[in-house]
Amino acid sequence: MTRNRLILIAAGGSALLLAAAFAFQHLGGLAPCALCLWQRWPHAAAVALGGLGLMLPGAVLPLFGAVAAGASGGLGVYHVGVEQGWWQGPATCSGSGDIGALSVEELAARIMAAPVVRCDEIAWSFGGLSMAGWNAVLSFALAAVWIAAAARAYRA
Repeated sequence: MTRNRLILIAAGGSALLLAAAFAFQHLGGLAPCALCLWQRWPHAAAVALGGLGLMLPGAVLPLFGAVAAGASGGLGVYHVGVEQGWWQGPATCSGSGDIGALSVEELAARIMAAPVVRCDEIAWSFGGLSMAGWNAVLSFALAAVWIAAAARAYRA
């Protein structure tokens, strides 16, 4: 398979994951938490890198695409850990933090600023994996495709 075809597959995969995330949000009514939103940004970068990679030769852009896809996968693994209670998530989206020392006004301000969707609750799962888990698996697979595209550039 050619370098450009692999780039199309990898960037297209990120575009499809973004489209699925937006479909779950806007058509399925599943509002994203902060970690869900963080996982989207590397996919957007991968799509942009794919466009550039199709216009410019070499292995550098595919390697950056692999980093972007891998970053989303890493965030997905982190998110799964938060969902499973393996580690604490950000205090802004998982309800963690010590509130005992807060005044009533500080507590009210924190409640009003808190996101509606918690990062430590699984909103949807399929086959035993949450959306974050599926994002991790698919993102790492896309990173492998990006690496294959970089390898093709070295062989050319």
